[in-house]
Amino acid sequence: MEKFKKHSTKKWEISIIELEDSLGKKYKVTRCLPELSVAETKVFRSKTAALKQFNLWIK
Repeated sequence: MEKFKKHSTKKWEISIIELEDSLGKKYKVTRCLPELSVAETKVFRSKTAALKQFNLWIK
């Protein structure tokens, strides 16, 4: 699972990626402002929490 969107008014690029390790699945949500080389990443064990963060950053 991988999603990628750009914010409509800001230049944020927002992505969500599903990762798997020995403990199970993780979901990494990242927003990046490439013009300033700035990024923020959050990692979740819950898909619901990750999608909630993704949607929060999109708005």
